[in-house]
Amino acid sequence: MNAKGLDRGLLLRGRTATSLLFLLFGTALGVWTSRIPSVKHHLGLSDGSLSLALLAFSAGAIAGMLVLGRLADRWGSTRVMVPTAVLEGLLLIPPAYMPSLAALMLALFLFGLTHGTLNIAMNANAIQVQRAWGRPIMSSFHAVYSVGGFLGSTVGGFFARQDVGPRVTFIAVGAVVVVLAVWAAVWALPRATMPTEHEEKDKATTAWGSSAQGARAGGSVVSPALVFLGVLAMCALVGEGTAADWSAVYLHESLGSSQGFAATAFAAFSVAMTVGRLLGDRLAARYGPVRLVRTSGVLASVGMTAALLIDRPLAGVIGFACLGAGMACIAPQVYSAAGQRDPARAGAALSLVVSLGYTGFLIGPIVVGSVSTFTGLPVALGIPTALVLFVALGASALRPPDQDDHAAPAADRPETASRTVRGTGG
Repeated sequence: MNAKGLDRGLLLRGRTATSLLFLLFGTALGVWTSRIPSVKHHLGLSDGSLSLALLAFSAGAIAGMLVLGRLADRWGSTRVMVPTAVLEGLLLIPPAYMPSLAALMLALFLFGLTHGTLNIAMNANAIQVQRAWGRPIMSSFHAVYSVGGFLGSTVGGFFARQDVGPRVTFIAVGAVVVVLAVWAAVWALPRATMPTEHEEKDKATTAWGSSAQGARAGGSVVSPALVFLGVLAMCALVGEGTAADWSAVYLHESLGSSQGFAATAFAAFSVAMTVGRLLGDRLAARYGPVRLVRTSGVLASVGMTAALLIDRPLAGVIGFACLGAGMACIAPQVYSAAGQRDPARAGAALSLVVSLGYTGFLIGPIVVGSVSTFTGLPVALGIPTALVLFVALGASALRPPDQDDHAAPAADRPETASRTVRGTGG
């Protein structure tokens, strides 16, 4: 079936199904993060021991992205994401029952393995749904993920304030995650409605030339251009990890604000990122991904740099809001560009790019903390601002090789606009 001729109701259900996966993905991670202190207290773990357990989760997530995420290409993203989403809910529960550090590390490795695999599968499916939809919608999925993270942390905090243990918390949220996964399974866009593998590869050859030909011949999906997209994702996500770990510390210890006011820095970052992602699809359709990412990187870098120079608590909050707004659309557009390089092997491409991005999210805060011991935190926070400026300078990597630098964004061209109307039934 031609994607342009799909029924609008079918497309809407498919988009909803993918959104549900992003929602449960963020919710599961948010509720786990919010109950880490309770799990730590229950097992009597030191900070060092807890770090080992969290490292096990990260190792599992990266393994899932790099290895199991490629199954989305072989079996189809829907066949991978649905059972993995069910496992996401089920494997959220065991960490609350583990009797020792070793058992907790094993449980978190398995949870991370599932989490990383789902990350690749649902992003690959999002790219397929976006192609069928006929216009950019990738940012909306990532906005739903941000909402899920907020909901998960809020629910976890509520259970904690009611003195309810992590076991009940994880069972309750895990059950909701499984229900959402089943709902997504029922509404997911059928694979038969997607372009066939042969059609996808023909499109990839037209858009990406010799790179796609090498993939069709069975060569590696890895290419310098794809690795560079991964580097862009890594540079961008350094800022997200840094904001999560160091924003409150910066306002409280470096700028002398109260702990309550210091907490608003990350809240401002999160809200700005969510709003930016809600607007991102319209901006991508109007201006194109290159111009959007370039402008976003400049906004994030200039806004945060100005805040560091002003050196006042309110400026710090505004600076982190600019960082969040600027970063909001970068990862969705980079992932979309990676998945579209060779649509028939989007899972393999995303495995590389998303895992590199996640590495930046993990390592970035550690680098910032290490540098701050020698330079002070305000200077160390210049690292993510410089990296996101590098993303802005490298934004042209998101442009297909056959598109002229001054070509209009796809959504602005008449022939694409007409396809968009037919594709969405609007």
